[in-house]
Amino acid sequence: MTTETAKNQTTGGELSVPAPVEVPPVGEEVNLDANENYFNRELSQLQFNYRVLKQALDTTHPLINRLMFCCIFSSNMDEFFEIRVAGLRQQMKYGRETIGADGMMPDQALAEISRVAHDYIREQYDILNNVLIPEMEQQNIHFVRRREWTPQQAEWVRNYFEEEILPVVSPIGLDPSHPFPRLVNKSLNFIVELDGKDAFGRETGMAIVPAPRSLPRLVRLPDEVCDGGENLVFLSSMIHAHTDELFPGMEVKGCYQFRLTRNADLELEDDLEDLASALRGELLSRRFGDGVRLEVADNCPQELVQFLLTEFGLTERDLYQVHGPVNLTRLMAVGGLVDRPDLTYSGFSPSIPRQIRSKESMFDAIRKQPILLHHPFENFSPVVDLLRQAAKDPQVLAIRQTLYRTGADSELVEALADAARRGKEVTAVIELRARFSEAENLELASRLQEAGVIVVYGVVGYKTHAKMILIVRREEGRLRRYVHLGTGNYHAGNARLYTDYSFMTCDESISDDVNKLFQQLTGMGKALKIKKLFHSPFTLHSRLLSLIEREADYGEKGRIIIKVNALTEIKMIKALYRASQAGVKIDLIIRGICCLRPEVPGLSDNIRVRSILGRFLEHTRVYYFGNNGRPDVYCSSADGMERNLLSRVETAFPLDDPDLAARVREDLDTYLADNCQSWVLQPDGSYIQNQPAEGDERLAAQLVLLERLTGKN
Repeated sequence: MTTETAKNQTTGGELSVPAPVEVPPVGEEVNLDANENYFNRELSQLQFNYRVLKQALDTTHPLINRLMFCCIFSSNMDEFFEIRVAGLRQQMKYGRETIGADGMMPDQALAEISRVAHDYIREQYDILNNVLIPEMEQQNIHFVRRREWTPQQAEWVRNYFEEEILPVVSPIGLDPSHPFPRLVNKSLNFIVELDGKDAFGRETGMAIVPAPRSLPRLVRLPDEVCDGGENLVFLSSMIHAHTDELFPGMEVKGCYQFRLTRNADLELEDDLEDLASALRGELLSRRFGDGVRLEVADNCPQELVQFLLTEFGLTERDLYQVHGPVNLTRLMAVGGLVDRPDLTYSGFSPSIPRQIRSKESMFDAIRKQPILLHHPFENFSPVVDLLRQAAKDPQVLAIRQTLYRTGADSELVEALADAARRGKEVTAVIELRARFSEAENLELASRLQEAGVIVVYGVVGYKTHAKMILIVRREEGRLRRYVHLGTGNYHAGNARLYTDYSFMTCDESISDDVNKLFQQLTGMGKALKIKKLFHSPFTLHSRLLSLIEREADYGEKGRIIIKVNALTEIKMIKALYRASQAGVKIDLIIRGICCLRPEVPGLSDNIRVRSILGRFLEHTRVYYFGNNGRPDVYCSSADGMERNLLSRVETAFPLDDPDLAARVREDLDTYLADNCQSWVLQPDGSYIQNQPAEGDERLAAQLVLLERLTGKN
């Protein structure tokens, strides 16, 4: 499918793009440092969020899943403001402005972000109000508004308010002795206009009502007060309807919901004596960082809006007046509140390779040949089984594992604890600074330490993002090491939603490399020589650059396919530009951010960039190099970003087994053939969604893989 036969689906919030690149005369070298050769990182991330939002309009997704995409867009935008916008504001606040390869100053970027984000969010509410909610009404799923409540429903809501809300809500009148409260990041709140005097004779005129965080934002009305169907009511509606009960004897002139997004990035010094203690302190401050965005109901009077903006130190640029609930992420609860399996994706059973099914022991299976699993199409359970068996096996002497995100009730964590209680040497390298999983990881560290696990927090200044398990087992009088390496986290829930590769082997060179990496993480000393793995911050970046340059030496015989979540690292982008100029055919499958500008004459003629969005979150990282017919295939924990390649602990592992390498290449070709869930990046920065040409069948890569590996579509 070429871009000429694709249908443009990008209809809102056009981005500012670099000026057209002038094609240099033949023989004149292109300036690879020119700003117009690169897209802005933050604006590219906004484009990804928008592609997620557009899934809400794709009727090939079930209706409730389309609503989920609308909610995921909100969640993505929350994090975008908490981290990326907050970071730009911090640069300006402290006079540390940095300019990326695109040449855009932080203030310019913030202005453009505001313009585009306002367009996208307006479109989001338009989709919710005029597409999704009407379609759900047609399916007998109702969001019952206050004006629509029957007397029986109104009575039920009153009882719910008095029994569940009133006892836990804390209205705060604003006066000299009650200053504006410190509101928690992203919490739902109400600003209330009042008239009259309270019991103490005060005339405040204004109050703030924080919605109790312990209460659900969406409640299902009981069937006995409804005329059939699924009927849901917003917590905000119930509070609106009974605000007067919070201020007895006073007149409520108006009640308007709002929500403040704060800076949620954590700043830790590199010379900390106790990382865990410092992180606990920072987590408390995250809830009350500087404001970066104010969402307000669009019926809120302007004077109240200005009052809030002033209170939070924000400007009109940071204001988002919305027609509907200010916390759309909470609508994700719909899937659990309504019993409509016909409106969600049908379940499937991830497969288990025959090689594993036929063996009682994971160790026997791995010794026979290396194993590659493609989640979620193939089950994550063999990874869990490997660790469980290791915990119970008397021949296993030691287990080491990195943990980035695992989940609160991880079976892997229980297996590690079990192994330690059985007297094995167990070491867990826990990355405490996994964003938004810090508190969970602190608790996880404590649980493992109580079980006797040696817990290490990695290297200060370098997040440990590599996914590694090393098991040392005594066999026939000698020690053998078994290894698991992955592209994704050790999180069973994510393994059902994210696409990732798991690789298990007892290859001596690879297991020796992994052992050395653990030595570097837990001990101290010079970087050890690694045979097969690439690892950052030492060799990964330079080795990838050298492989790109090798393909450039092959010229038109060269071939590169890279599949990652983001590509921002400038040296890698320049290397890809040079390879393209040398005639190498390059396909980049970049889910999210891409700063490379493709298909520009004289610069990137031979580079095509596509993004795949569908039922599952694309998360595999693969680096494929043709090598003149002797391909090198690497799977990795690392994206093509500065942080991954230069300032984290990451790995890239080779698939030396030709069958496994061929299988990954087949997967890549499936993604490149996708003609309906793929979006092609254009030279001007826009994305065009592919559509089947007339007479062609729809080919959605994820559905093909689902059918290929599980037999279900």
